[in-house]
Amino acid sequence: MAASKAACVVVAPALREAAQLRGPCIIVSNPYVYFAKLTQFWKSKQQGGPSSGIHPSAVIDSSAEIASSAYVGPQCVIGAGVKIGSGTVLTSRITIADECEIGERCLLHPGVVIGADGFGFANENDAWVKIEQLGRVRIGNDVEIGANTCIDRGALDDTIIEDGVKIDNLVQIAHNVHVGAHSVIAGNAGIAGSAHIGRSCSIGGAANILGHLSIADGTSISPTSMVTRSIHQPGLYTGIFPLQTNEQWEKNAASLKQLHTLRERIKKLEKALEAHHSNNGNS
Repeated sequence: MAASKAACVVVAPALREAAQLRGPCIIVSNPYVYFAKLTQFWKSKQQGGPSSGIHPSAVIDSSAEIASSAYVGPQCVIGAGVKIGSGTVLTSRITIADECEIGERCLLHPGVVIGADGFGFANENDAWVKIEQLGRVRIGNDVEIGANTCIDRGALDDTIIEDGVKIDNLVQIAHNVHVGAHSVIAGNAGIAGSAHIGRSCSIGGAANILGHLSIADGTSISPTSMVTRSIHQPGLYTGIFPLQTNEQWEKNAASLKQLHTLRERIKKLEKALEAHHSNNGNS
């Protein structure tokens, strides 16, 4: 802080004295939130008020309902029966498929696809028969969705993203997923079909959650983790094999192949030891 050339610094009360000795300062309980609001103020001054209207290159079905204060940017495609709430911004090249709903004050970045078919097929004689995806996607208020993220429509029920959810770039959310309010999902994460993510969860980048699992409210998943079971108690969960040299990895991978055999051998040894102690006790 002392070396900074900033005209003014924003600090927590614990740094009040040092900041005042340095010069102009703003003392707030949560400097990072204050900084976030400053960036919003700066952007509004630089770029003016929020965008609204429809770009002439957008393709919009006549049955779509778009609030007058919403903005639909260049080359967006809006399907039949779509509803888009007030203050929502669709930046560019965004597709909102038939019957999907976007709430108020949402921000969708370029390339987002809402309501493409979920990945559903039934096998018949080694051929795949398509299961038509008859549900929708319903997105709440104050949701932000990063570039090239895809949220698939439900098979029968709807895929649901609740209020205040923030989703990064290149995230895949499959059919019938339910994401609770104010959860955040970082880039390259993947959530398989019918998973239920609770409220105020944090999903790290490149993490994967298998289908039909439930994640408790307030759970955090570390980046690149693979979630293979439901999580019923909130906390920080990590499923990452530690980084090591390739030579070390090959040795450990070879050992992993033998874990099941070693487990069975240990069980037999434990039973034999219990029997031995039991016989000694009887004698």
